[in-house]
Amino acid sequence: MNANELRDKTPDELKEALATLKKESFNLRFQQATGQLESTSRMRGARREAAMVKTILNEKAAAAASEA
Repeated sequence: MNANELRDKTPDELKEALATLKKESFNLRFQQATGQLESTSRMRGARREAAMVKTILNEKAAAAASEA
């Protein structure tokens, strides 16, 4: 997902995406600990995507606060 796609989503959809990314990150860490992880680059990608979602959620919250 790129930032433009994420900005088109509602805050509820972003929260769902964040929860999904957190679960994926947990599963990847578990796989790494047990030696089953094949693609270590996906761990970095999941962390970065979660950070992007959090950033956009904060942008939306700041925009909503400034309008009120």
